[in-house]
Amino acid sequence: MENLLVDKYNVPVPRYTSYPTVPFWVEPLEDKNLWSQQIIRAKTSGKIKAGISLYIHLPFCEQLCTYCGCNKRITKNHQVERIYIDALLKEWAMYKQVLGEDIVLKEIHLGGGTPTFFSPENLTFLLNALLLGVNIHPEHEFSFEGHPNNTTKEHLQALYDMGFRRVSFGVQDMDITVQTAINRIQPFEHTKNVTDWARQIGYTSINFDLIYGLPFQNLDTISKTIQQVIDLQPDRIAFYSYAHVPWTKKSQRAYDEADLPKGDQKYALYQLGKQYFKEAGYEDVGMDHFALKDDSLLISKSNDRLHRNFMGYTTTNSEVLIGLGVSAISDVFYGYRQNVKTVEAYYSLIEQEKMPIFRGIDLTEEDIQLRQHILDVACKGKTHWKIGTLITDDMKEALVDMENDGLLIMGTADIAVTELGWNFIRNICAVFDKRMHLQKNANGKPTFSQAV
Repeated sequence: MENLLVDKYNVPVPRYTSYPTVPFWVEPLEDKNLWSQQIIRAKTSGKIKAGISLYIHLPFCEQLCTYCGCNKRITKNHQVERIYIDALLKEWAMYKQVLGEDIVLKEIHLGGGTPTFFSPENLTFLLNALLLGVNIHPEHEFSFEGHPNNTTKEHLQALYDMGFRRVSFGVQDMDITVQTAINRIQPFEHTKNVTDWARQIGYTSINFDLIYGLPFQNLDTISKTIQQVIDLQPDRIAFYSYAHVPWTKKSQRAYDEADLPKGDQKYALYQLGKQYFKEAGYEDVGMDHFALKDDSLLISKSNDRLHRNFMGYTTTNSEVLIGLGVSAISDVFYGYRQNVKTVEAYYSLIEQEKMPIFRGIDLTEEDIQLRQHILDVACKGKTHWKIGTLITDDMKEALVDMENDGLLIMGTADIAVTELGWNFIRNICAVFDKRMHLQKNANGKPTFSQAV
């Protein structure tokens, strides 16, 4: 039965860290000044009152991991650190002028690239400058992504001293054949060391990122990887489906597509991982994520307070997220903007004292309502609507079809996702993606990765 469902639902769909999704944003933007107006609108309507989130993109890596879909710059020249930090601080100063002096910061996430490419001293300098004149929310959450090969005790201690209590280590896979194929040789001992150091220092939440669907993965190799991960007992595990998009990430052409597990094969990897996680005491949070029973993600889910944004699932349900740095994305409830994707273009616009954005979208009232349905499905496993609202007959027909497949239970004006349905949660979210259904990619190229 499930194999038939995999065949049916293994279609290109977004991961829904936003709605409308990025391919439907306007590029280039004609009126960049409108962004400041949208930020002011968010402020005057009370969207920043409870605090804002700050995402800082640190794009530099010393080595190219061929599977990676992130925006990065490969270099071993660490002189770039302070130059880039100076640009980040100039961009933040532009946002502070618009946001005003009463900024309350609830969440910081350092992403990349490789944030631990930067020295502990430079990260401390950056954070002290960012936090100058800013109010810190008493329930703040500060987190960062660490590479087990270059994260040191000094990194962990310096960021802990700055208020960071959450760290996410990019593990991906522990099999040497898989690691060689994706150009990320990472001994188990490195992952164990950074995990032990983080616990000794006092971090209260440790996450491991794993990926299924990588070249040469099979049930035997992924079983060994997961058992090693479980031995280290991270608080959270993000178990991502590998997104094979070589039309946008040319490095993914480094291996043969015939070496990738697909369809039923790939789904079996996910099911095995899910089984092992549950047996080890982890519970399914939602799209790609598992956590131990006392983790705040699960507590937020049970309280209907779980949120999803460009950083994935979060317990910090702030309605305004400001992204700083190359390719960073901002969300101010009423609209999204993304920064330019090259370091050179970013520096050029910053030097001109211009916000370095190049594309985005402003939401209609319909977009806002559909986004809420998608968020409710992804975070709560349920949603409801008023009779006679924008839920179309086509949407209802698709939901009835999914109910017949056992993915959800449908009421007169609501749905609830079943345990089986959580395996196809992206597909259920996609039912409410009106823009995707109305607008096809004009050039005929694939836009999203496969659902499985």
